[in-house]
Amino acid sequence: MMTYKLTVFEANGEKLLEDSFEAGSEKEAKELGEKILEEKGFLEHTHRVTSSLGKLVLFHV
Repeated sequence: MMTYKLTVFEANGEKLLEDSFEAGSEKEAKELGEKILEEKGFLEHTHRVTSSLGKLVLFHV
């Protein structure tokens, strides 16, 4: 399992959410990140999911 970080931003750059979670693969991390975004109502905000190694897994502007 690897740790991934989900960050959501407002248009002005303000952080709205920063959350960490574990996933077994990048695909699973992307799916879990999208699920969290949908549950919290942030799917249409600028967001990213990165791995603990710094790799960008999901990005939306």
